Amino acid sequence: MDNYEYIIASLPTLHYSQDRDRSLDPARVLSDIREQLSAEDYVLLDFTLRGFEAESLNADFYSQALKSRCRFIREYFLYDLQLRNLKVGYLNSQLGRSEDSDLLILEQAPECEADTRDEILQALSCEALLERERALDRLLWAKAESITELDIFNINLILSFTVRLKITDRWLKLDEKTGKELFRKLVDEIRSTYDNKKQNLI
Repeated sequence: MDNYEYIIASLPTLHYSQDRDRSLDPARVLSDIREQLSAEDYVLLDFTLRGFEAESLNADFYSQALKSRCRFIREYFLYDLQLRNLKVGYLNSQLGRSEDSDLLILEQAPECEADTRDEILQALSCEALLERERALDRLLWAKAESITELDIFNINLILSFTVRLKITDRWLKLDEKTGKELFRKLVDEIRSTYDNKKQNLI
């Protein structure tokens, strides 16, 4: 039996802002949600959580997401893929590489609409590294909310909440120093990948 109304009514309220509720325990909230889901919805929740694991974000994951029976998963991870590709293109340009390098192109994924592309590029244009990451997460937050604007007591609302909870958790753990270190690590990884590929061509 679906228990959506009870689950949704018991969820804490989340706000995207720099001031975080330090008493929030995301792991405990997710555990409480899991205990009340059907086996079928449990699978959808776990798939959504995989989208926050770096090692999972490959062509197979996004292909599965775009074919999912779940509307939230299809729409959210299409946007996530488009954002990540534009971010990789931006980092490539900063490193003097071809902007097409290392993009994840899927035949079944439609191209970014102009408005979507513009809003993501605007977020990427933030000069401060930490603010850039916040701006990108703010877009993902807004997308998760917009997908479920017309939904009432269903799994889409729970998955939208889960995405926003994971974004909140990320910033609970992140300060400016950590943010700069993570960005530097990301750039180093991309440069290392480029150098390795270049070496193999010699």
